[in-house]
Amino acid sequence: MEVLDPRAIATPVYQKLTTLRGNLSKDDKIVKQQKGQAVELYTYLSTWGLLRLKAEEKALKDQKGKQVVVEKFFECLQDLWGRSDKTIAGEIGLKTLTELEPEDYLGLTGLGLRVAQEFSFWATAVYWDVRGGD
Repeated sequence: MEVLDPRAIATPVYQKLTTLRGNLSKDDKIVKQQKGQAVELYTYLSTWGLLRLKAEEKALKDQKGKQVVVEKFFECLQDLWGRSDKTIAGEIGLKTLTELEPEDYLGLTGLGLRVAQEFSFWATAVYWDVRGGD
């Protein structure tokens, strides 16, 4: 019997956000964007779905702090999904999402919601000193 370790989702999310934050100042515009986007991922995903979030990744090109959080979200989701034959992170991710079977898309969305919850939680821990957002 396989047991799911809850740290399997929390750890990569924490590591990605910690790496993104780096040594940047709490007043840095990029840091404020990162925190805001990480906190908002769950709401966006539950309202609009994975397909629109993936499309939004390209639309955020002028808001690098937000864009990089969405990129890291899809990297985490890709790793946790465990499907090396299908790529959702990177440039071809949108095409992959449109071609998934409905059951796979819904399952991936469920996993995505869980990952987004972790992003929201860890954002408040990693960016504890950051106020406001963009």
